[in-house]
Amino acid sequence: MVIILVSSADSAAMRALLIIPVLIGWAHCAHDVAHVELDAVPPNFTVKKGPSDGVAVAWGTFENSITETGFSYLEIATNASYPDHYQAYAAGILEGYFTRKLISMHFNNTMRDYCKGQEDYCERLHDFLNSNLRYVQENIKNRKTDPFWYQTDLALTQLMGIQDSWKKQKHESYFPNGKYDTVTDVLFLNVDGDLEDLEQALKSPKLRRVTGGGHCSALVKVLPDNSDLCFSHVTWSGYSTMLRILKKYTLNYQTTYMSNTRITAPTMTFSSSPGRIFSGDDFHLMSSGVASMETTIGNSDPSKWRFIKPECNLEWLRTIVANRLASTGQEWADLFKREGSGTYNNQWMIVDYKKFTPGKPIRPGTLTVLEEIPGLIVSGDQSKLLSEQAYWPSYNVPFYPEIYGGSGWKEQVEKFGDWFTYDKNPRSQIFRRDQGMVRDIGQMFKLMRYNDFKNDELSRCNCTPPYSAENAISARCDLNPANGTYPFGALGHRSHGATDAKVTCSKLFETLEFLAVAGPTYDPLPPFKWSESGLNDLHEGHPDLWFFNPEIHRWHKAGTE
Repeated sequence: MVIILVSSADSAAMRALLIIPVLIGWAHCAHDVAHVELDAVPPNFTVKKGPSDGVAVAWGTFENSITETGFSYLEIATNASYPDHYQAYAAGILEGYFTRKLISMHFNNTMRDYCKGQEDYCERLHDFLNSNLRYVQENIKNRKTDPFWYQTDLALTQLMGIQDSWKKQKHESYFPNGKYDTVTDVLFLNVDGDLEDLEQALKSPKLRRVTGGGHCSALVKVLPDNSDLCFSHVTWSGYSTMLRILKKYTLNYQTTYMSNTRITAPTMTFSSSPGRIFSGDDFHLMSSGVASMETTIGNSDPSKWRFIKPECNLEWLRTIVANRLASTGQEWADLFKREGSGTYNNQWMIVDYKKFTPGKPIRPGTLTVLEEIPGLIVSGDQSKLLSEQAYWPSYNVPFYPEIYGGSGWKEQVEKFGDWFTYDKNPRSQIFRRDQGMVRDIGQMFKLMRYNDFKNDELSRCNCTPPYSAENAISARCDLNPANGTYPFGALGHRSHGATDAKVTCSKLFETLEFLAVAGPTYDPLPPFKWSESGLNDLHEGHPDLWFFNPEIHRWHKAGTE
């Protein structure tokens, strides 16, 4: 156990933030090892326990450490000597094999009862998703040499492998079914973010998004004297989602349309959930030198829902394609803009660590910021502003005037006041006040877990009692009194809060590692405990008490140990 000591700060809020040092351990527990062999043609893929003998199509390791650290850990690697689609399918069936129990529990906790009470909407949703899959498969068929659609096809093939492996349960031999063209349970786990906007566009009677509801806080921070560049993210979500897996994929696709040139980022690490082949939080570190993350900005302008049509590529797939193919922030933005869906509308921050040198000025191209709403995507190089401010904060409010003005935020200001502005939102002010006192990764981590809502003046609101645990960098809405009064839904009592935190800086990024903690923030608040929460959410597989130390997971060489 390593203790990072933190210096004193000038403001009372920051002093409270730094009372307890960050404790860091290195998670490296006993793990399961397995690989996938190709037995015959037509292909028959078989999962076998133990390390790869060098001829496997895919191999990997899995550690279920949820009761010890709050996370599980999954690593998958593939063999470049096999066709890309074989690699993708084998990676999927191996992940399904390792995590099938967690997938079942996570599906039960989050999606099993999704259609109860909204059956008509779910019929419309199924029709939309089926039409979307037909559109995607048509483009995959007709544009085989287009890297965008080729990588979309590989992602769907990987998803098909997870679905086949998860649903087979006790069998270990698999036969690929051709193409992914049917709505399945595992697809629902991956379109979860897109559903928030599809619910509104398709008129669900049970909207999950409440007024003012946000997902996530994020911060890109230049440390003093440009000594380091840190990249951090806090997931905000319902507490039923806290079965989490940290994942590392090394997918050695040869991309035959480019004369056997590898994809730009074969290796990627990210925080994720069972059954999901991207982060969804989102927080991704890529071997291309690029890192991507987002916070949700949503859309509150009903007139914009007309732009959401099945003829698109949904957000989750565009994220995967951009992460795999982009070598710069501009390339990432250009890829992500293609076939925009207007669903899971986010502010994306793309950092190109290749542009950063400790002690040197921030260079153009270091930070690219992209925002999407239905019918409009805006992006730009924000490296100059990052250099001038020494930080870039993100807190679910659009930055670009076109996006802010086109998504209903001005109307919300008229109804509810400054909370819905970019510069006077509580988290905006907390970041502005406290970021200047961050001088190392320990202080960065403490800021991202910060919530002192009963004492911080910036957490106050026109509420009874006069504050909200939503108004912090890491929310804890379960601590808001159920009998309180609040001007809009986001500020009230609900099963919602910051369910993790992740931070990397330039040296950690070199090995695609990051400091992470699972569960709602507890410093200086009481740790979250299901049995004492009064909440009725399904939470199969969860520990009762969420009280874990931040840790840096050391990745294995997947399947070789």
